[in-house]
Amino acid sequence: MQLDDVSDEIAAKVFRRLVAHLRHRDDAQNIDLMGLAGFCRNCLGDWTAEASDGAISKEQGRAAVYGMPYAAWKARHQTEATPEQLARMAESLKLNPA
Repeated sequence: MQLDDVSDEIAAKVFRRLVAHLRHRDDAQNIDLMGLAGFCRNCLGDWTAEASDGAISKEQGRAAVYGMPYAAWKARHQTEATPEQLARMAESLKLNPA
């Protein structure tokens, strides 16, 4: 089976479960997600906006992922990135497709 063989209904359920998991795991910092996987909650929100062909703004896409405005989540949960985290993120992003 290929990913394109998965129905949009199932894919939507998976996306919602991923977002719910990330909301629960607010201890998982975006910088660490970026350093490990090359994407984070902001990326998911931005991809949501991009997939909407302009119907959803970047801010709305991020709020959909965070469950609140990004600035509020950032103030509650985000810590200052260390130089090591920033370096890991930079290396990880080099592996992403262009």
